[in-house]
Amino acid sequence: MGSMSAVKPVLSPLTRCALETEVHVASEGWGQAPRLFALARNGELLRAQPALAAVLGDIDPHEYSAIEQEDAIVGDDLEKALGHTAWPDDVEGVALAVERIIVPPSAQTDTFGTRGSTTERLASHAEREDVRLLVAALRDGEIITLVRRKAEDSDDKVAIGTNIAPGLVDALKATLAG
Repeated sequence: MGSMSAVKPVLSPLTRCALETEVHVASEGWGQAPRLFALARNGELLRAQPALAAVLGDIDPHEYSAIEQEDAIVGDDLEKALGHTAWPDDVEGVALAVERIIVPPSAQTDTFGTRGSTTERLASHAEREDVRLLVAALRDGEIITLVRRKAEDSDDKVAIGTNIAPGLVDALKATLAG
């Protein structure tokens, strides 16, 4: 037996797909609009579009591929845009990449009485932090949320959680309930 440190944690197909998608989004830098992806099993994709085999090569049919939905989110109202989104049956999941500004809880109370919208106040706050969330959900209920902090913008510093952005998770799940 080798040392335990050589053992990679076993990630679910959803987590692997989410990580790959997050790195893809991150490669295009900060300041992006929200991006929406349909998740489909490779096996289903190949059955539906056999010509993809030439492009995808020797892929695992049980893994997921993320297919970006261009122009799926129009305007600023993300939840509304998601509310108008429904998926065909062969889409097994959905992923959303969105940038957010977070500040410590104390910062949310010490800015009252100042001018400007909450968003403007947060954006100019000394302790603000820019993060990108990638929320992915499957029809079967599996959820994963990835968080990349702009201050630690590195593929190996992406945090993995489940209950980080419940509002976004619920909105994504609703698109799959259709």
